[in-house]
Amino acid sequence: MIVKTKKYALDQKTYVNIALRQWVKENWKWAFVPLALILLNVVLNLTNVYPNYWIYIVIVLLTILYVLFWAVQITGISQMEQSKALFDKYVYEIDSRQILMRINAKEGGILKWSQIDSVIKDKEAYILFLNNADAMANVKASWFAKTVTKGLSKAQFIYLPFTIFTSDNDLRFTEALLKRKGLLPGGNVPAETVK
Repeated sequence: MIVKTKKYALDQKTYVNIALRQWVKENWKWAFVPLALILLNVVLNLTNVYPNYWIYIVIVLLTILYVLFWAVQITGISQMEQSKALFDKYVYEIDSRQILMRINAKEGGILKWSQIDSVIKDKEAYILFLNNADAMANVKASWFAKTVTKGLSKAQFIYLPFTIFTSDNDLRFTEALLKRKGLLPGGNVPAETVK
């Protein structure tokens, strides 16, 4: 069976919101670093070992700059000419071998299941996160470029809202297929090896 969706284009605001939300989910644990530094400074101040107040300002300022850096990176992706394809209108044809993304009858692209790292089902859509490990394997770049690319790995996704599916059967088949591929948890469908 092949599921054919309605034509859909992801808008930039939705893209930025999802990408920022995923970045926060991936990096929330780093919030403990500034908190630990502030607590350490409080202890040092209370014991008069090293009384100072400027460290509080520096820690807060660096934390804000760190978060702003990543917010600008994610927002910048949506503004770049190279990312224009993210916001084109596509018809998705989903089957057990691949996802075919068609702009029209002659133009489009193929997304193999092995290129999908994980899937999240939220209240209104499936979000398919792409795996960029193969693409980055042979790239020669500085440590900074590789760090930024790794930090933006969850900013590469396909957003499939439930409203683009033409029937409930198509939606159920897509969910069963995602579970069978091992990309969505749950169900009693045996996991299939992603090829």
